[in-house]
Amino acid sequence: QVQLVESGGGLVQPGDSLTLTCTASGTIYSSDRVFWYRQAPGKEREFVASVKWRDNIKVYSDSVKGRFTIYRNAAKNTVDLEMTKLKSEDTAVYFCNVNSVWGQGTRVAVSS
Repeated sequence: QVQLVESGGGLVQPGDSLTLTCTASGTIYSSDRVFWYRQAPGKEREFVASVKWRDNIKVYSDSVKGRFTIYRNAAKNTVDLEMTKLKSEDTAVYFCNVNSVWGQGTRVAVSS
């Protein structure tokens, strides 16, 4: 079973950029889709972005479209989430997910 570790979170100011990395140990199959979700304080976990491992097809939530980009690196078994033009409402714990396996999350705080 794959294991996931997220990294790259931190405290940034509005308008800044940050890149999160999901590192997978184990096999991600070509038919798999890797997801990024986030959970803000007091809110439900919500979908952010996903990428299909085989063909690199990407999907984004409306709230991040045009600001976030998801990248997969098959050689490194990683999926990055490049976040630009960050807003206070992007503050959340960000989780990586594939095949019902979750990482422990990495915290992003956007504040002036």
